[in-house]
This record gives sequence, structure tokens and C-alpha cells, in this order.
Amino acid sequence: MDNILGQAKWALTTAILFLASLAVNEWVFTNLEFVRGINWIYLPAGVRLVGTLLLGLPAAIGLLIGSWIACFFYYFPDDVVRSLAGGIMAAAAPYLAYRWARAALHLRPDLGNLTAWRLVVCAVVYALVNTTIHHPWFFFQGERAALPGGFVAMFTGDVTGSLFVLYALKTVVALLRWLPAGPRASAVKENAAD
Repeated sequence: MDNILGQAKWALTTAILFLASLAVNEWVFTNLEFVRGINWIYLPAGVRLVGTLLLGLPAAIGLLIGSWIACFFYYFPDDVVRSLAGGIMAAAAPYLAYRWARAALHLRPDLGNLTAWRLVVCAVVYALVNTTIHHPWFFFQGERAALPGGFVAMFTGDVTGSLFVLYALKTVVALLRWLPAGPRASAVKENAAD
């Protein structure tokens, strides 16, 4: 039961972070929207990728929930089918990229071997998977006019948003390593001097 509650906690946390990133993206990058839901810089792509890289399936479930909330109540409130499909595609793409990265790049569960190059590869693969999943849906829904430009915009937005979030987190982690750990760091220094 603890495992289920723990996984539910991470799914909920991922959903909240995803929705928060959507709000920040709407606020900061409003002028970079290609069409509704496709941006030239898309920070939620980074949250999707980081969440699934760190948490796997619980993050994908959280992304599904968060995407459905965004689709049903904000992006497409009058289109149930598009909202349902949009949430599924938005959660499936980062999970598929995560599964690929674990297998092809041999990523460890703690991501200790996630180098700068592998971050770029993960971002590009995720963007390609996400864009490739969404655009056939757009085609079959009759939204053909903006397909080529939409493909480029979505791919670019997913890569830039992913890299922005990934490198921001990498910078924060690096800075935290430089900070003293409080009383524990003092005790370690004192013991090392003895």
C-alpha cells in the first residue's frame, strides 16, 4: 500500500508541476505561440521529459492527468475527443522517449550517467516522438493547413523547452553541490582536520 501511495504522490506532484509549467509558459512565452498548444519555446516539454526520466510510469500517469485537466478545461473544452487524445499523446511521448533512453543510452535509474550530450539526445528524441505522434492526429482531424509549419514549431518548442528545463535543473544541482551542507559540513571538516 505504501508503494501505491508513494507512486500516487509522485504522479500528483508531476501533474502539478506540469500545470504550473503550462501557466509559466503562457505567461512568459505568450508571443511565441504558433497555434493554440504549439509554442516555439515550450517549457512543459522539459517537465514532461524530466518527470519521466526521474520517475518513469508514475510521472507518465501524472502527465496524463495534468494534460487532461489542461485539455478539457483550457485548450479544448468543447472537444472531448481532442482533449482525450491530446492527453494520451502528451503522456505517451515522454514515456516512450524515456523507455528508449533507458534501453539505447543505458541510463541508470539514478541518472548518474546522464551526461550533457545524453541530455541533448533525450531532448531531441522526445521532441521527435512527441511531434511524430501529434501530427498524424492533426492530419486525420483535418487540420492540414499548418502541418509543415506546426511540425517545425512543435519540434523546436519541445527541444528548446526541454533543454531549458534540463539545463536549469542541472545548474541548480551543480550549485547545490557547491553550497555547504550546514552543520553536517562543519562536522565533516572538523573530523577531517583530526
